[in-house]
Amino acid sequence: MNTKYIILPMVCLCTSMAAQDDTTHHHAEDSTDVFFRHLQLNEITVTGVTGDTKLKHSTAPISIVSPKVLRATSSANIIDAVSHQPGISQLTTGGSISKPIIRGLGYNRVVVMSDGVRQEGQQWGDEHGIEVDGSSVGSVEILKGPASLMYGSDAMAGVVILHPHSVMSEGEMRANFGSEYQTNNGLFGYNLSFAGNKGGFVWDALYSQKMAHAYKNKYDGYVPGSQFGEQAGRLMLGVNKSWGFSHLTASVYHLTPSIIEGERDEVTGELLCSTDNIKTYSKALPFQQVNHYKAVWDNFFNLPKGYLKAIIGYQQNRRQEFEESADEYELYFKLHTLTYDIRYVTQEFQGWKLSAGVGGMYQQSGNMGEEYLIPDYRLFDVGLYATATKTLGERWTLNGGVRFDHRHLHGDGLEEDGQMRFTDFTRNFDGVTGSIGAVCNINRHFNVRMNLARGFRTPNMAELASNGVHEGSIRYEIGSQQLKAEYSLQADLGLDFTSRYFSAQLAFFANRINNYIFTHRLPGEIEEGYLTYAYTQGDVRLLGFEVGLDFHPIHSIHFANTFSFVDAQLLNQPAQTKYLPFTPAPRWTSELKWELLHHSHTTVAHHHEQNVSHKALFNNLYVAVGLDYYLRQSHIYSADDTETVTPAYALLSFSAGTDVQLKGKKVAELYITVDNVLNTAYQNHLSRLKYADVNNVTGRRGIYNMGRNIMFKLVVPLSL
Repeated sequence: MNTKYIILPMVCLCTSMAAQDDTTHHHAEDSTDVFFRHLQLNEITVTGVTGDTKLKHSTAPISIVSPKVLRATSSANIIDAVSHQPGISQLTTGGSISKPIIRGLGYNRVVVMSDGVRQEGQQWGDEHGIEVDGSSVGSVEILKGPASLMYGSDAMAGVVILHPHSVMSEGEMRANFGSEYQTNNGLFGYNLSFAGNKGGFVWDALYSQKMAHAYKNKYDGYVPGSQFGEQAGRLMLGVNKSWGFSHLTASVYHLTPSIIEGERDEVTGELLCSTDNIKTYSKALPFQQVNHYKAVWDNFFNLPKGYLKAIIGYQQNRRQEFEESADEYELYFKLHTLTYDIRYVTQEFQGWKLSAGVGGMYQQSGNMGEEYLIPDYRLFDVGLYATATKTLGERWTLNGGVRFDHRHLHGDGLEEDGQMRFTDFTRNFDGVTGSIGAVCNINRHFNVRMNLARGFRTPNMAELASNGVHEGSIRYEIGSQQLKAEYSLQADLGLDFTSRYFSAQLAFFANRINNYIFTHRLPGEIEEGYLTYAYTQGDVRLLGFEVGLDFHPIHSIHFANTFSFVDAQLLNQPAQTKYLPFTPAPRWTSELKWELLHHSHTTVAHHHEQNVSHKALFNNLYVAVGLDYYLRQSHIYSADDTETVTPAYALLSFSAGTDVQLKGKKVAELYITVDNVLNTAYQNHLSRLKYADVNNVTGRRGIYNMGRNIMFKLVVPLSL
């Protein structure tokens, strides 16, 4: 079975086994085994908010995206690949830049973990994406809600955990080749990997490349500046022994996205292009050049009454912006980050499981270009935490914990043309956070989950000290050194019912944030042609829910539906500034899937079918039709023309996939996806290009999202 997802108690789960390689679990189930499959999924170990725990014991809302689903998904980047999960959205700038939004919150309120450490790459910027190669990700775990207990400051909205591919079993070696092509923007990508495990020595090497020209839609034609190129490499070496493991991973990521300016000819209304060949794969001014280097040392030690996990990571992010010349950058941020986490977890004893740890990071950022937006700065933080889990009989599981964080920030002063561009300053922030929750397995069909969590986030350097033109936002931004830390309190309630032919899930959340940081417009212009915005604070409340229904009357037919809604309001504000900007529109997703061919390993009755399928060319063949319906979003921050209402729209999709077999052995996976089948012209509410220039001919403002796109993907595994 390869259904996109199934929601379990406040959890969105893929139908393949998630946090491990699913090559032996990708077959579809007999209908008699559907309920038991749900039980098996509940046995998955997740990170959660209190360390490693079984999914059935997790009180926090968690989503999991499996390797099988990632391979079958059409996307431009890893955030795009997971953005259809309930409660998850993406803030986009063209096709290559996506930022995760969890239940209406994003930017520095979402922590992205990759290779076991938090990804740090100037994520405060509107036009800054996530510097992770999607082909290096084996599975994804998404924690929805405050996760400061385990991850410290910035995990206020949640955490996106990008797990690498699982380590090979002893004596196994495997090579993989993958390739994809998309018709709309000519995206072509490929990846090569080789992994193995010999005598406890393990390795995993990967190289990938991706390129795309400008994308097109029905109203704008081809969009200049939406082309991009990407290259990445990763090498993991380590040892796996009876005492545990030690892995050293090094990775390099290079992205060159052109910048979409959205300027139009005043007479014709056509988008202006800086190159004669609008379908070029080469970079065109203006463009960014992003290089991200990372090294991670991950260690796990088995101890007599538990285990010790220690992980240290170093990252260097180089982000350059070229505006007038391809040989000379105007803006250049160089960021160094050292992260560390040491954690001890006990074995379970008398129903108890305890853990304690220390984690934090050191960071240094410098300006190397001619233009400035934020000052050079240094950051140091440390956090101490402890968690506990207690099982009471067969039904109840309780868990929770507490954490203390200290963060030190220092911004360097800068004098420019006889005036102080940035003043020298130091800020210290302390925060106490925690969570407590319970799950009750009422019976094998019905579960109830409850969780209460407190989140914490310190202001970032852009919010504290910005003083310059932010090209990505097309405005002049001014920070405030007096900003306070944000604190949130979120309550979650999850109900789920699972039976042989039907499952239903409902997840509610209520979130209150004090000292929420946002921007507001100031009168006048500091620099001609740019509106002036300043950072300020207020209190916020967010309410929302996710609901899921999955109907499977027979083993080959599956009908899945989800609905996500969030209402985010600034308290004590007039109507024009009542709603938080860039709040996702309510969304309904539906998928009807028919599995035409599959084999079953679970019943004797299907033994003959299994033998037949082993002789067939195709196996696990499916076709599916999907619908994503985005409701009208009228809850907007309308002051200063910050946002406009986004009308409702629907996107129809079609997909098919199969395993290709030779003599009963799988030799390839093939997927075909058609997105936006009807070539609908639409603007996603979270697209920053929605606010580009007006077309004087049509009167339409901004740039529209991608039109019809057909994706072909091939995966060829080779066991050695």
